[in-house]
Amino acid sequence: MESSEEEEDFPSLESITPQSKVDSLYQSHTEKGIRKLCCELLDLKDAVENLCGNVRTKYLAFLRISEEAVEMEHELVELRKHISSQGILVQDLMTGVFRELEGWNQSSSDVQKNSEIPELQDPLPTEADDHKIFLDKIDVLLAEHKVEEALEALDAEERNSPDLKSSVDTSSTEGSTYRSVFLKRKALLEDQLVEITTQPFISFVELQKALMGLMKLGKGPLAHQLLLKFYASRLQKRIEALFPSCSVCPKTYPATLSKLVFSIISSATQKSGLIFGDNPVYTNRVVQWAEWEIEYFVRSVKENAPSSETASALGAASICVQASLSYSSVLERQGLKLSKLILVLLRPFIEEVLELNFRRARKFVLDLVVADECMSFSPRFAPPLSAFTTSSEGVLVDSGIRFMCIIEDILEQLTPMIILHFGGNILSRIGTLFDKYMDALIKALPESSDDDTLTELKEFVPFRAETDSEQLAILGVAFTIVDELLPNAVMTLWKQQSESVEPKSGPAENVMSSPSTSTEFKDWRRHLQHSFDKLRDHFCRQYVLSFIYSREGKTRLDAQIYLSENGDDLYWDSDPLPSLPFQALFAKLQQLATVAGDVLLGKEKIQKILLARLTETVLMWLSDEQEFWSVFENDTCPLQPFGLQQLILDMHFTVEIARFAGYPPRHVHQIASAITARAIRAFSAKGIEPQTALPEDEWFVETAKSSINKLLLGTEGSETSEVDQDHINLHGHIVMDSDDDDDDDSDSSLSSVESTESFASASMGELDSPRNFDD
Repeated sequence: MESSEEEEDFPSLESITPQSKVDSLYQSHTEKGIRKLCCELLDLKDAVENLCGNVRTKYLAFLRISEEAVEMEHELVELRKHISSQGILVQDLMTGVFRELEGWNQSSSDVQKNSEIPELQDPLPTEADDHKIFLDKIDVLLAEHKVEEALEALDAEERNSPDLKSSVDTSSTEGSTYRSVFLKRKALLEDQLVEITTQPFISFVELQKALMGLMKLGKGPLAHQLLLKFYASRLQKRIEALFPSCSVCPKTYPATLSKLVFSIISSATQKSGLIFGDNPVYTNRVVQWAEWEIEYFVRSVKENAPSSETASALGAASICVQASLSYSSVLERQGLKLSKLILVLLRPFIEEVLELNFRRARKFVLDLVVADECMSFSPRFAPPLSAFTTSSEGVLVDSGIRFMCIIEDILEQLTPMIILHFGGNILSRIGTLFDKYMDALIKALPESSDDDTLTELKEFVPFRAETDSEQLAILGVAFTIVDELLPNAVMTLWKQQSESVEPKSGPAENVMSSPSTSTEFKDWRRHLQHSFDKLRDHFCRQYVLSFIYSREGKTRLDAQIYLSENGDDLYWDSDPLPSLPFQALFAKLQQLATVAGDVLLGKEKIQKILLARLTETVLMWLSDEQEFWSVFENDTCPLQPFGLQQLILDMHFTVEIARFAGYPPRHVHQIASAITARAIRAFSAKGIEPQTALPEDEWFVETAKSSINKLLLGTEGSETSEVDQDHINLHGHIVMDSDDDDDDDSDSSLSSVESTESFASASMGELDSPRNFDD
């Protein structure tokens, strides 16, 4: 009972379908669907095959009908010939009948002398009958398209018939009628000749015969127009066939197109001279037609050229100029001078491509942290620039390599002709790009000025050069580019292109003189140097200002150091030395020279120029600092001969620093002389006589030289420390004893000689707040 109750409680267990049955059921449904789909695909395949068979059958039927139509046309021509021959037979039969009647008339004249037969008195053909026979013959020739025979017949009739001669009076009705009918036949022949020239697959031999026929008919201008139309049609078809390849071969497409266009123009010019001779009217028409075709050629190049901002667009434009001008030089031998027109039409396109390519180059050079469009860096620029790798993760060197790579990428696209005619434009754009690069490097220097010309670069500062080595590395990279890499790259290409142009230089040279002359190249080099000088001067100005002014904004070169009332006469001093700020300047330059010797290794030229320019910058600041000179020109400030002597010694010392650096101190000497003259005038105005207060110039020169030797060799270390201590006492500062510094090795010498750091200590420590020398 319990089991039956359980079965009643779970009656649905018997209706559960096993999983295997479910799988087989759905699998069978899927299989049926697939089989049905396969059957439908097979039916579709059969339908497609039937369709293809029907298309082929209909195509073959079409070909058969076309052949039958051609055969029918031949049969019609044969039928026309047959009708023409039957007409000739009928004409001959009529002539024979007339002759027989004449003979019969003569034989019967003895029998019937008085009888008249008006209708048979003149059995011979009249002039009107001859005209009719001739016109029928012409109609037959025209129907059979025998244009040459028809042309000869018309020409012979026109020469022999008095009714057709223009000099004969044709006022009679019969003559004017025949003349009008004759002209209609000539017009029909002219139409047939024109139709022959318009055939799509006509050979030049057939074309020449048709054109000669038109010339015999007195239609020379029409024949010449048809000749140009024939070549224009042929050129158009070939250009349309070439269009699909412009996207596949964008760089070679302009060269292929120019070859096609200029070859057609050359062929048309030759054939025109062959058929029409040297008639200036026809020659001018050929020139005009050639100009139209060149305009169409330039439009085709622009419309199918790659994007103007890509290197391939520049390469395609260069190849286009090269090929066009080369082919035009060949046409000039045939009397067609088209070079000027080509340059006028291509110039806007070339300038647009150059502008967009250099805009792309500017983005690539200035955007140092974003990768370029798959441009590979040239390895030959890495060795000369990698020497300046600093702690800025190589971003600086990477920027220099980027600059040279984009320049090389642009130069590689140029051809001899584009350099010949657009070289000046290219040099100018390279110079502008270099200016932008220098502006970017200026922004990387510390404490750069807020120059309006650099505002657009404010957001682009991928790295900052904080240390002296990093700043010198910037100068080294810029100097290597401006002095070696960039001029060499441009000069090498310019020489190669000039050598390739010179042997072929002929009529193309008359178009425009080369813009890349030696004078213009020198101007470009001068422009690059001027742009680099901006970077160098900016570094020098900031470096000198950081030396002159303390962090509190106080100046170290204070005029109060020349107003001390306790100073002794330097001439009688046993060991005169420059003032402490200038000693500190010398130590600062020594330190910078050591760093420069490591960073700018092998760049002695820039090292000398840099140190001399720093010296010039100090003197230029001193010459223009009105606050400094206002102290001397103040009536309340007492002036002593010692101050004038010290100032002049400092100037001579500065000149000797420049000379010691190995740089000609001419400019430094000029500025120092101007400062000396101004100081003498200021002190003379206070009653100090220069003749009595100042020793000879030789004394200042020798003292300045000996001071440099003392500071370099450190032989007067104790005395120097006394000067430092005096300076410290006047300002109330406490520093370590100089003896401690004597034990340290110095790396601040401009040469390999070691020295103490006593003056460096004075410059960096004691001169931080030199207000005045008053107690």
